[in-house]
Amino acid sequence: MTTGQALVGKTYLVRTFGCQMNLHDSERVRGTLESCGCIETHDMSDADIVVFMTCCVREHADTKLYGQATSLVSLPAPPGGRRIVAIGGCIAQRDGQRIRANIPNANVVFGTGALAALPGLLENAFASDGKQVLTDTSEGAYGFSSDLPSKRDHQFRGWVPIMTGCNNFCTYCIVPHVRGREVSRPLDSIVRECSQLVETGTREITLLGQNVNSYGRDLYGDPIFAKLLDEVCATGIERLRFTSSNPKDLNQDVIDAMARNEAVMPHLHLAVQSGSTRILKAMNRRYTREQYLELVRSLRDAMPDLALSTDVIVGFPGERESDFLDTLTMMCEVGFASAYTFIYSKRPGTPAARMIDETPRSVIQSRFDSLTSVVARLSYDSNQLDLHNDVEVLVEGTSKRSDRIMVGHSRKNQTVHFPLPDGASSSDYVGKLVDVHVNQARTWYLSGNAMGVPR
Repeated sequence: MTTGQALVGKTYLVRTFGCQMNLHDSERVRGTLESCGCIETHDMSDADIVVFMTCCVREHADTKLYGQATSLVSLPAPPGGRRIVAIGGCIAQRDGQRIRANIPNANVVFGTGALAALPGLLENAFASDGKQVLTDTSEGAYGFSSDLPSKRDHQFRGWVPIMTGCNNFCTYCIVPHVRGREVSRPLDSIVRECSQLVETGTREITLLGQNVNSYGRDLYGDPIFAKLLDEVCATGIERLRFTSSNPKDLNQDVIDAMARNEAVMPHLHLAVQSGSTRILKAMNRRYTREQYLELVRSLRDAMPDLALSTDVIVGFPGERESDFLDTLTMMCEVGFASAYTFIYSKRPGTPAARMIDETPRSVIQSRFDSLTSVVARLSYDSNQLDLHNDVEVLVEGTSKRSDRIMVGHSRKNQTVHFPLPDGASSSDYVGKLVDVHVNQARTWYLSGNAMGVPR
């Protein structure tokens, strides 16, 4: 495999679909390409290299990829004379050969574990007319993506993968099939990266994994996520978040570590998927409704102000009206601050895709509409708790509607808007912490006025 020297001066554009892990991988792709001398462009028509980082968890992701990739055929050639299209991420890992056959202009296809091989694949593509496909990689052959250079959009915020893969094999989920089994990074490697981020001005870190609560089981015999939280907080990071968190592995040690470390934000995304024990069993989630509710009680005992968000699937094969009502009552009993809601869709290769379900689509849609209505009410009620209070906000940029309105997130991960004070510029606030006095609490956001000076 070549080293990328022939890529010097090539322009590139990375387009990302999907989760935070994909966003992190895209930052590593950008950093790797720039270390080879490539130059980023934001104009597709100018790009010598277009990289699609894909997701096969989100519905319609395949259609979006195929449409956007094939549309490049109609673009004029870039100034460099030839455009190379590379497709990576989960769809590439799952459907490498199908992409090769069905997207004629895809020159490079690389799997989730082959980010480090991308420069060589691109060089080979520029040097020949053949397609470069690398999806069948042995475990750890190219190391962790976090070992690669990174180009981040914001210096004040960083994502740090602590593990890859998943051992849970939920019956609806394709992730273990495209990301592989759980492989943890050594603890000292993670802490070292977090320390470096803090030293270079990062204010908020999000630890990433498909199931962070099982971190370290493969390396140390038992999960040590609580220890990792303590050690990352000891680096001096001001804000620490983590995702995703599987309820079956969230133990009291982790809850205690969350409670004792002020840097751990009072927000937890804890996917429930269903409020019905019967459906949870069919999903292979390995906890019951009662166990989830007991876990919530333990969390709230330790952190009374904790904001909980979740994922919910409606219309899983075999879901009855009583199962759905169990989900609705659970949503209200927990009092989630927000929720990502989905209508079940088949993922080829998963056990649930083979399950027969005769529930009419209209019934499933009606259930989904009822759920989203409940979620909106719960989100509104949750935000009312901060009305007329001061909330600490990490400012991320300006609103899409006005460059005089700043946007950031609270410690509880609420979106917060506030107008720039007279005489101030956005650069005075981006990447800074500021207290905002909330005078409006809406369903999906808070708004108010900045108090004091940004810090």
